[in-house]
Amino acid sequence: MIYRLFMKRVLDFLVAVILLVILFIPMCIVGLLIKITSKGPVFFIQERYGRNSLPFKLYKFRSMVVAAPEIANSNFSSIQNYITPFGMFIRKTSIDELPQLWNIIKGNMSFIGPRPLAITDDKVLRLRKINGADSVFPGISGLAQVNGRNNITDEEKALYDAKYAAKLSFHLDMILVFETIVSVIGRKGVFNDNVIDSKKRDKGME
Repeated sequence: MIYRLFMKRVLDFLVAVILLVILFIPMCIVGLLIKITSKGPVFFIQERYGRNSLPFKLYKFRSMVVAAPEIANSNFSSIQNYITPFGMFIRKTSIDELPQLWNIIKGNMSFIGPRPLAITDDKVLRLRKINGADSVFPGISGLAQVNGRNNITDEEKALYDAKYAAKLSFHLDMILVFETIVSVIGRKGVFNDNVIDSKKRDKGME
């Protein structure tokens, strides 16, 4: 209970600050490369829904061209045509997620929790509100992400999110951190919600 109410937030904040300091120069280089290799802003900013289903602005490095239509990834006939060459790299390596360290510092997100979704995922958002999954902060990775995020139904995803919210603990978070790192190293795209997959169910422009 202490971890849920206090320690999780403290650890999130401290680790995010440390990582932001360590990664500040590499992130500046990434931002510079985005500007050099494609026209448009460095960051992709989108409204997502988090704790208590409240909206907030989520930050990511931009990986798509500015002219990309604002539709669900699954509705693109060929999404590769809208992803910049450097954007493809930062998606595969999940580098595009690094600006979310700022979301964690601001208190919008956690490292581990249900993925923050856009309004286009209204079905999952509604289910989360019903089953209590929105009672915790959204995360860069979560239980649904390490259990086949691109191969499970909206109902299953919401159930995993609810299970995490009910069983939230330091031990569970450490397990999910480890599994996320293994998946990212294996480039399975577990916590990158921009994975190019025809079966993708997480919607939004990026």
